[in-house]
Amino acid sequence: MTLEAIKWGGRKLTILDQLLLPLKEEYIDVTSVEDGWVAINKMQVRGAPAIAIVGCLSLATELAHGRYSNASEVVSLVLQKLKYLVTARPTAVNMETAAKKLTSFTKNLKNEGKSAEEIVEEVIGWCEKLLEDDVTTNVKIGKLGAAAVLNHIAGGRKARLLTHCNTGSLATAGYGTALGVVRALQEAGRLEHVYCTETRPYNQGSRLTAFELVAEGLPGTLICDSAAAALMKEKGIDAVIVGVDRVAGNWDTANKIGTYQLAVVAKHHGIPFFVCSPTTSIDQTLSGGADIPIEERSHKEITDVAGTRIAAPGIACWNPGFDITPADLITGGVVTETEVIVPPSATLSKA
Repeated sequence: MTLEAIKWGGRKLTILDQLLLPLKEEYIDVTSVEDGWVAINKMQVRGAPAIAIVGCLSLATELAHGRYSNASEVVSLVLQKLKYLVTARPTAVNMETAAKKLTSFTKNLKNEGKSAEEIVEEVIGWCEKLLEDDVTTNVKIGKLGAAAVLNHIAGGRKARLLTHCNTGSLATAGYGTALGVVRALQEAGRLEHVYCTETRPYNQGSRLTAFELVAEGLPGTLICDSAAAALMKEKGIDAVIVGVDRVAGNWDTANKIGTYQLAVVAKHHGIPFFVCSPTTSIDQTLSGGADIPIEERSHKEITDVAGTRIAAPGIACWNPGFDITPADLITGGVVTETEVIVPPSATLSKA
């Protein structure tokens, strides 16, 4: 059984407050788009797929409990709310992609002469399908990714993996992307061990991925971010597998800060580096990674822990939430729900 971070039923949305994990499991109600925006911005929900799902379902629950005089009013409201939701966090493309698709869908409903009530019902249905489709997508990514990892392992050996940040049920509608691959290997009896980084400064690895591994009985070990190179050298890692927030047209990839250095070190050790990406995270409008907007987070994430200052007062800070991994370092490939694409510039030979 996988964890359920997003609950939708009776047109009511509740989410697991990930700021309280791993010490406390508490669900909070999301009753409006404003609630959804705050939850995304504060990182009570995070992970590119989950951001889009919670954003759209926050719109659905607000629509379900509103009253509207005509179709134009509904359409105007939907478009306005979607535009607002995109501003909550800029790097992950999934909310923007969903907003563009739902905007077009809603406009078409009006053009077809649908009433206000019909538009509301169909928009809610569209948002609900986003939730359902995400689980199906993740399972497909898991199976394809597991097969791709095993192609690099000789003799029927079980896989030893390293992952970064959180890409499981807490970051999606369920099952997960990169952690979905871990689950698929476990289900096939081919997972020996998975190592997860702490993922400073927000500690999504130590707080969330480690929480998932323990909760679901997966064989896992937590390491410091700075131990990754030593781990690759000493523990015989077969693959590094991570998630994604946005993929540019040339296969450059934005993911949680620290991903780029893992890819560099994996290349040095001749270890295949995989990026797990639903097709909704691929942004063909961008020519390369330099075009992807990188969110910068609060300095307090570096200087403070649980409200206690740990850094020297007065020191300047730089705290990007994400970095760009060049396509040539994605040597295992980009794993989507339909295929595994190895960028043409990527080679697995050691640096």
